[in-house]
Amino acid sequence: MRLLIGNLDPSLIESDLQRLFTPYGEIHSVEIQRDKWNNRSQGRAFIEMPVPEQALAAVARLNGYSFASRSLTVSVAPV
Repeated sequence: MRLLIGNLDPSLIESDLQRLFTPYGEIHSVEIQRDKWNNRSQGRAFIEMPVPEQALAAVARLNGYSFASRSLTVSVAPV
């Protein structure tokens, strides 16, 4: 299941999100969306979790969670 994470602090890197989401289950991939011209974070990321129940648990627990001084938005990504 693909999750969309928004309102990210621009200084975060993929391993920061990996550590945040790992307690909820297996992670297949983490991809922070970056500007193609300057490689700066656009403040959102996609995380792929292969087990839907674990992904939904992460959404339930981390949506609105304060991380790096920001309130994260976590949802199932539109198909």
